[in-house]
Amino acid sequence: MTRRETGILGEKLAQDFLKERGYRIRETNYRCREGEIDIVAEHEGSLVFIEVRTKKSFSFGSPEESITSRKREKLRAAAFHYQQDHDNLPQSWRIDAVVIELDRKGQPLRIEHIENAVGEE
Repeated sequence: MTRRETGILGEKLAQDFLKERGYRIRETNYRCREGEIDIVAEHEGSLVFIEVRTKKSFSFGSPEESITSRKREKLRAAAFHYQQDHDNLPQSWRIDAVVIELDRKGQPLRIEHIENAVGEE
C-alpha cells in the first residue's frame, strides 16, 4: 500500500467513523492557497475542520505527533479562508483530528477522534 493509498483509506475510515457519531460531512479535501482541510463537517451546531492522520508504521511516532506546528498554522489559515469563502456557516468552529493506526494489511488498529486538536493560538 502506497502512502497515497494509505491516506485515501484513512480519510474514508475517518468519514465513516464521524458519520456514525452524527457528523454531517459538508466537504472533503478543501484546497486553497493556505493549504488543505481533509474533512469539513458540522456537528451539534458547530463547524468542524478535521485533519486526518493515518500511519502504518510507528517508527516515526504516533499519527497525532505528526501534526507539526507548521501544519497547525496551515490548518488555521485554511479554516479562516474557508469561513471567508462560504456563507451561512455556524458561528462556532474548531479544528479536530482523527488519528488512525493501520496494521500491515490495512486494517484499523485504532481510530481516535481528538476534539480541538489545533487551538486558535
